[in-house]
Amino acid sequence: MATPYKVKEPRIDDISLLEPEATYSYADYLKWTFEERVELIKGKLFRMSPAPRRTHQEIGVVMGSEIYNYLKGKLCKVYHAPFDVRFPSNQGDSDDQTFTVVQPDLCVVCDPAKLDDAGCKGAPDLVVEILSPATASKDLNEKYYLYEEHGVKEYWVVYPGENVLEIYELIDGKYISRGKFVREDQVRSNVLKGLVLNLEDVFEEVS
Repeated sequence: MATPYKVKEPRIDDISLLEPEATYSYADYLKWTFEERVELIKGKLFRMSPAPRRTHQEIGVVMGSEIYNYLKGKLCKVYHAPFDVRFPSNQGDSDDQTFTVVQPDLCVVCDPAKLDDAGCKGAPDLVVEILSPATASKDLNEKYYLYEEHGVKEYWVVYPGENVLEIYELIDGKYISRGKFVREDQVRSNVLKGLVLNLEDVFEEVS
């Protein structure tokens, strides 16, 4: 019996070919080969900033390095964008049943079962987003509720222009702000016990 011929599905190499109001899955996302970075939140397409500003990069490097050094020899791992984090409704959902994939600036994953060659499938334990003018609304709204809904235990939001870090902690399924911390402060994670960040170091290069 002859093997049925399978038509190869086309790759999408131009973002203008996508319908902005359409609903897309992670399976669709994997077919896109254009250079623009995008995220999907509940099937809705969101463009990301073309390239982070210098201060955004510097803050990310310092925070990522501090967290990496703290996690050496521990089970948890830290990852920086571009790194795909998929949020399926159920852990067994296939790519075409998954409608959310985002790229946090930094995320920490403590459950190795959530990691695969494609990235992370399920909620990281801690997520850091460094705000930029193009993404601030998404980070403070859609992503805030997304991370809360899926059980990200801590959500750190960095305001580069103000030299401020705000920490949200998940308590009884809802985020509670632990406060806004400024350049002179030290911050501690309740998820990563023992992690202490000096914000003077984080914001050192920010004028």
